[in-house]
Parts: sequence; C-alpha cells; structure tokens
Amino acid sequence: MTENFKSGFVTLIGRPNVGKSTLMNHLIGQKIAITSNKPQTTRNRIQTIYTDENRGQIIFVDTPGIHKAKNKLGEFMVNVAEHTLNEVDVILWLVEPSDFIGAGEQHIIEKLKTVKTPVILVINKLDTLDNKDKMLEYIDTYRKVYDFAEIVPASALRGENTDVIIDLIFKYLPYGPMFYDEDTITDQPERQIVAELIREKALHALNEEIPHGIAVSIDQMKKRKGRKMFDIDATIICERDSHKGIIIGKQGAMLKKIGTNARYEIEHLLDAKVNLKLWVKVKKDWRDSDYMIKNFGYREEEF
Repeated sequence: MTENFKSGFVTLIGRPNVGKSTLMNHLIGQKIAITSNKPQTTRNRIQTIYTDENRGQIIFVDTPGIHKAKNKLGEFMVNVAEHTLNEVDVILWLVEPSDFIGAGEQHIIEKLKTVKTPVILVINKLDTLDNKDKMLEYIDTYRKVYDFAEIVPASALRGENTDVIIDLIFKYLPYGPMFYDEDTITDQPERQIVAELIREKALHALNEEIPHGIAVSIDQMKKRKGRKMFDIDATIICERDSHKGIIIGKQGAMLKKIGTNARYEIEHLLDAKVNLKLWVKVKKDWRDSDYMIKNFGYREEEF
C-alpha cells in the first residue's frame, strides 16, 4: 500500500430506475445489488467495496431512490437516502439524458444545495441516444442548475465511461487507509443478499401491482455437512390474499419459476448447489407497520 493511498465513501443517488444498482454492480464487477425496472427495487443501504491496491479503496453506498413517500416504508427509504448525503466523501448523482429537469430532479437539487460534499453528475443511458451530440445540450442544461464537481456521460449497462467515473472519484477522495481487506466486495450478510435475489426474481416475474408489497424472509439457511450444498427455506410475504394466489400461480407454476430463477443466481453467489424451498404468507399492510418493516431487515438505527 502506497502513501498516496486514498479511501472513502461514495453514495449513488437518483430517482428510482435511473440505473444506480446496474452501475454499482458494473463498477464492482459482481452482482450485489438487485436490479429491475420497477420502483423501490433497492430498499436498504448496500455497501460494496472497490479496491485498487495502487490507488485506493472506494466504499459505495447504494441508497434507495429519493422520491415522495406514500407509506412508512417509503418514508424510511427516503430518510435513508437523504441522511447519507452528509456522511460521504463524494456523491454520484445519476440522471437520464434529457434537457428537461423534472420535479423529481428539482427535489434532489434542493437537497444537494444543503450539503458541502462534491457532486459528480453521471448522465446515464448514453447507449439510448441516437444522436450523441444531444449529450452536450443535456450537460449544459444541468450545468446551469448546480455547481457540479464533474459531469460525465456514461452507460452503466454497456460499461461506457465507467473507468472515467472511477478516476474522478479517486480525484476527490481523501488520503487514508484501507477499511476492508482487498478480497471483500460487500458488507452485506449472505442471507440478506439471498433474500434480495429471491425478491428480484419475484419482481421480474410478477405484474405491476404486487412487487411493491412483497418482502422476503430467510427462515433457514444451512450448509450440508461435508458437501458443497445449502438448504434454504424462504418465505415471500405479500399484502393480500389475492396477491398470494398470483405469486403461487396456477398449480404452483409462478412460485416454481421464481424459485428456479432465484436458485440459479444463489448458486452462482454461494458457489455451491442449493436446495431452495419457497412459501408465501399474507401480512396485511406490512409496509405501514414499524414492527414489520424492522422485522424484514429495514433498520433505521444502522444509519
């Protein structure tokens, strides 16, 4: 480790669905944060670690999207995201390419004006532009509304300019020691990542209405003695009896699909065979219950 070693915390903020988790997974080179095109995919603060033994260590804090809350879970998520802004060394703000700054972005700009942390604006989804010259207009639009440390066009999906983002983060990080050893890529417990992977597969498989109202709890996760195999029992919690029927599907087909897709990802994560059993339970209005929100792993005292 050199004396020029830098280390610090970087948060990714942005409205839901702008590609924060996709970008973080790409920068780390491994899937830790779940992705889907549905709002409220990321609910907890996830830390992943990027280490370059010559330059330094970046601890990414992926937060839930900042949005107007509709229930207690929503309030909790927004609180987590906004609370993080003052505690990090660099803020990465992801936006979509546009010359119109909507109410959601205006809300974030107002929040950013209250902090002193350097902000790098990442205009994501560069791959969706037919005319790359339009990007100059979009950069100009944002440059006028806030004094950004840097502005970078990028594509999280294709990995375009992600190396530039890493370079710019190191530019603003303070000098300091490693927080984690170089092999560590996340501080998330395996059980939590497993629960999130199951939730991701449910988000992908189910229709618009249900995903917001589901959580996943891991009832047991045991490694078999002397074998590279895990037995995992998990419960998908939903808010209505009608949702339970949809999650299970005709003759259990939907639940089987969710389980098969989740098992594939979990085996990849654990590098072992997995025997996964899923159940579905109804807990009405759990998203408005403080007790249940905590029970499913969303704990405010961690922040």
